[in-house]
Amino acid sequence: MNTQTSAASSPRARGDRSTIRAHIMTKLTFLGAARTVTGSKYLLEVNGRKVLIDCGLFQGLKELRLRNWEPLPIDPSELSAVVLTHAHLDHTGYLPRLVADGYRGRVYCTPGTSDLCKLVLPDSARLQEEDARAANRDGYSKHHPALPLYRESDAFRAISQLQPFAFNRPYSLVEGVDFEFINAGHLLGSAFVKMTIKGGPTVLFGGDLGRYSRPVLPDPSPPPPADVLLVESTYGDRVHEADDQGARLAAIIKDTVARGGKLIIPSFAIGRVEEVLYWIKKLEDEGKIP
Repeated sequence: MNTQTSAASSPRARGDRSTIRAHIMTKLTFLGAARTVTGSKYLLEVNGRKVLIDCGLFQGLKELRLRNWEPLPIDPSELSAVVLTHAHLDHTGYLPRLVADGYRGRVYCTPGTSDLCKLVLPDSARLQEEDARAANRDGYSKHHPALPLYRESDAFRAISQLQPFAFNRPYSLVEGVDFEFINAGHLLGSAFVKMTIKGGPTVLFGGDLGRYSRPVLPDPSPPPPADVLLVESTYGDRVHEADDQGARLAAIIKDTVARGGKLIIPSFAIGRVEEVLYWIKKLEDEGKIP
């Protein structure tokens, strides 16, 4: 059960989506990443203009992935703009489908996010098409024929609509709304998105927040003041312990080599693998691993 809150009422149940009314002409609706981690999509409506912040895939369990096939509660052609916090697929992977369904406007992001989207979106499309071909070949889908959620051509159309903007500069998004990207330290190009609504609230979309003192990325910038803050809370109830990742990795590598074993390091391809490579090279240069 999600909640709706208005200035004149206490929280109450309202359907399958969460809505916050922060101003008489401002409405914020959660279309994903509410009571689950993936599928980030936030619909901001200001004076009748509709803006989507993030456009992510639902990932994980089948019941979640099936939600990718459900139509959005708005026609994509009604959107005035799309803004991305970063390039991970749970924040961008639905974008080709949005374009296939009729969105023709700009997609605002940082230069780093634009560069990564040019890699991850076509790759995601190829996987969608491969899954559909396998389902048709092996007959395990109830749909005949099984279709991909979107195709590689949709991904390239989405890429053509990307509009990169620099950090730490306010830009006009739609009438009455300015936006600004602020470094979030989570991934190359990742950002807070600060929305300043004239005559209304300042809303800060946190996206995914990075940790401090990482070897590859800069620390997150201090978040600016805001009236409404949206932030992911996957680890919201935990305090990460400080550790020496290099020493821990070196110990594992040396122990594995001493036993004549093989070392396999699973890692996310975007964001995490860079840190793994950094530490391996650093430990090699310092003579701390064979």
